[in-house]
Amino acid sequence: MALDLLLEAVLFGILLGCFYAAVSMGLSVSFGLLDVPHVAHPAIMVLGAYCTWLLGTWGFDPIIAGVVLTVPFFLLGMLIYRFYYEAFERRGSDAGVRGIAFFFGVALIIEVGLILAFGVDQRMVEAPYIGKSINIGWDIRLPMRTLTVFAVALAMSAVLTLYMSKTFTGRAIKAVAQDEAALRLMGADPVRIKQWAFGIATAAAALGGAMLIIIGPVDPGLDRVYIGRTFAVVVLAGLGSMTGTIAAGLVLGISESIVLIHPSLGASWAPAVSFTLLLLVLGVRPQGLFGR
Repeated sequence: MALDLLLEAVLFGILLGCFYAAVSMGLSVSFGLLDVPHVAHPAIMVLGAYCTWLLGTWGFDPIIAGVVLTVPFFLLGMLIYRFYYEAFERRGSDAGVRGIAFFFGVALIIEVGLILAFGVDQRMVEAPYIGKSINIGWDIRLPMRTLTVFAVALAMSAVLTLYMSKTFTGRAIKAVAQDEAALRLMGADPVRIKQWAFGIATAAAALGGAMLIIIGPVDPGLDRVYIGRTFAVVVLAGLGSMTGTIAAGLVLGISESIVLIHPSLGASWAPAVSFTLLLLVLGVRPQGLFGR
């Protein structure tokens, strides 16, 4: 493999990895911190992408649309968690198994609803930074859309990290899955904290959906492509680590990019990278790169 080709793969892998981190932030909260088997996260992200497209038809920039959508999706997330808690988590220790079935059902409802509402055709958005690129020398051009997602991913990571470490609610979110009794002694209601956190996770998924449609066209079944990648990023990072999510996204993005350009592998092997990394991490370092 030529050195210049490897350099290009690493650069594109860094941008791709930050995109993976951006779409995994919400799952890092819901699954990593709350222990909720939120397999519907990619489907909610695709729903956010379609809502971004709808706002785009009214003249909204995709990034602005994603920020606007965080409010209704936050409320949606609180409603989903409340139903999940009352129907499953409150009733016993088998909530995890039943919860997986519940969230698979949520994902199926979202996918079928999108097909009924919009059909199976792909949707895309327009913005000044979509379709343009920057030449950084060595015959390497970086797409502005991936640079935009790179910046948004860093901003999301910084905001969530500060919120989780500098506010009482953020620290309560980090503690709720570890010791609910101690959290009650601190004057916080674990159920309300989890409900609030799940709202944040769903709002992050909406913004991730905006990033998804910036990167490329979306269709109702796109969530299946990202379910393995997002869970691989969260587990590789260490459950609940925001900065670890960025690092894990970079590892996955660079690995996929190198596999894509490798002459004996190619695009058909790229989807296997996330599952391979996931199995390696679970076998060698189950707590992830940064731990919990």
